[in-house]
Amino acid sequence: MREGDASAPTPPARAAASEPDIEVYRSRGRRECEERAFVLAAVGIASEVLTFRGGWVLQVAAGNLAVAAEHLQQYERENPPRRPIPPPPPVRLFPRAWAGCLGYAAWLLGVAYVLSNGLVRLDAFERGDLYGAALRRGQWWRAWTCLTLHVSGAHLAGNMLAGVWFGYLAGRQFGAGTAWLLVVLGAGLANLLEGLLGPPGYRSVGASTAVFTALGMMAAHTWWQRRSLGRSWLRRWIPLGAGVVLLGWLGTAGRHTDIMAHLLGFSFGVLIGWAVAVPWIDRRLERVPQWLPGLAAMLIMAAAWACALA
Repeated sequence: MREGDASAPTPPARAAASEPDIEVYRSRGRRECEERAFVLAAVGIASEVLTFRGGWVLQVAAGNLAVAAEHLQQYERENPPRRPIPPPPPVRLFPRAWAGCLGYAAWLLGVAYVLSNGLVRLDAFERGDLYGAALRRGQWWRAWTCLTLHVSGAHLAGNMLAGVWFGYLAGRQFGAGTAWLLVVLGAGLANLLEGLLGPPGYRSVGASTAVFTALGMMAAHTWWQRRSLGRSWLRRWIPLGAGVVLLGWLGTAGRHTDIMAHLLGFSFGVLIGWAVAVPWIDRRLERVPQWLPGLAAMLIMAAAWACALA
């Protein structure tokens, strides 16, 4: 009987413990191995995560290698790797944005000085404001001349500071000359629409329409550029949402605030900012020397005042 006991087989538990561990997965980070260890544990397969040569490995018993590999392959099929979010393109900022701000300030201060000192015809203010009835009779220049007229020093100072601030930011984003040409065009078109659709006796002056045109341009341009980067919808819409918040905050304050002019200016700015963000338009505008659109903006304003004073 003792000889029979000596030839008895080794217990199964001792044989399993002697089997070597085999690598079934390797990664640079520990998290990936731990996720797959959790998957194997869910189907009853023991595993171990170890560091190895600067990385991490997941090991299972040799007898479980085939089954573990099959479950991990199924996991990979059901959980494909996420497409990495592309890094944002380098932000393009144009130099000398202050040059456009100087031109803006020179126009507002120059017109205020000339009119207040009677250096031109005495009815220049009345011939330059946005008067709906006169605009409908063909006096188109009022849509642009009204941008340089203000009823008080406080009115002038407020639009001066806001215009310089938003104009500088727009100049950095679009280029000083391009930004102010787009602002002049957008604000003038907004005034044209307001004068044509508003009451015939409607009158308005001030550069605030141009200020909100610049704001709308920047918001829409940034929104359009972000939408092509694969970001979440919240990140894509933040610039446009912030622009709308600023419009509501700054564009509705005050007793005699022309809310419609601010809304139209912002809307035209959004349309312009979206249009120039189209890649082939954006690339062509980038190659234009900034002095050229800047000169065009000044010529538009000069031609409008020449018609008003003729």
